[in-house]
Amino acid sequence: MPVRTSLLVSCTAQPFEAGLDEAGRGCLAGPVFAAAVILPADFTSPLLNDSKQLSARQRAVLRPQICAVAVASAVGQASVEEITHLNIAQASYLAMHRAVAALAVSPTHLAVDGNRFKPLAGFPHTCVVGGDGLYRHIAAASVLAKTFRDEHMEELAAAFPAYGWQQNAGYPTASHRAAIRAHGPSPHHRMSFRLL
Repeated sequence: MPVRTSLLVSCTAQPFEAGLDEAGRGCLAGPVFAAAVILPADFTSPLLNDSKQLSARQRAVLRPQICAVAVASAVGQASVEEITHLNIAQASYLAMHRAVAALAVSPTHLAVDGNRFKPLAGFPHTCVVGGDGLYRHIAAASVLAKTFRDEHMEELAAAFPAYGWQQNAGYPTASHRAAIRAHGPSPHHRMSFRLL
């Protein structure tokens, strides 16, 4: 891993290093998504940042740019049933493993946002707390995971409009909890979570 000397540096120390991040870990409904991204070393974008620091419009601009320039990128997910069976941490690792497995180019190293990761055989890794605000490839993964998950929740919202998932993406907002109280949980709610 490179020394963290400035915001959003490139990953030049490891060729074909993949950045990994997840989205939806703290949600009350829907799957957890993860993305893996290998960027070219010379990729730059003044807009790229941790997806949580970007507007929906900025993320929508970045997503096709990332997909177009990436050496490889992939998205994985773990279902509500898997979250219930495994717990959210293990399901997040599973989603990340699936994203890595789906990459068209095999990464030489994984840079994982956060402080923990379940090792994936054959892939050395480094965990980076706050990595999505430090490294371009992790930030790019955060954008893909967030946008693909939000898109999925918008699709689910069409069938379950009462919960406002097109706005809250399944996160525990006051209006989301009020809708659960009024209508009960849907098949997409995580029953192992405290919904109310």
